[in-house]
Amino acid sequence: MVIYSIDAFSDMSQDIKQMRVKIFDELSKIVDPEINTSIVELELIDEVDIKDNNVKVDLHLTSPFCPAVFGFKICQDVHDNLLNVDGVNDVKVNVSNHFMAEQINNQVNNSSKPKKLG
Repeated sequence: MVIYSIDAFSDMSQDIKQMRVKIFDELSKIVDPEINTSIVELELIDEVDIKDNNVKVDLHLTSPFCPAVFGFKICQDVHDNLLNVDGVNDVKVNVSNHFMAEQINNQVNNSSKPKKLG
């Protein structure tokens, strides 16, 4: 579960707050393909950091041996969906606690940027 202090929210600009809402809206649309449940509902998101229109998402998968194809799909969806959020320039995904975490992170973070929707 992602926990933020109230002080962190009070210091955020309105633009960052709006971007955070859009980011979590996008994250809630991403489902674990094996169990068809939102990664937000599954509490797989550990941290979301926004700095200068760049987003870093730390997450874990349902298990350390979750099928790699599903882990890759979830991480790629996080990367691509968040790049389509207005104002987001770059996304880095950091999956942890998985036997192929390093390979998934490298492939997703070095993938080409998707074309903006709309």
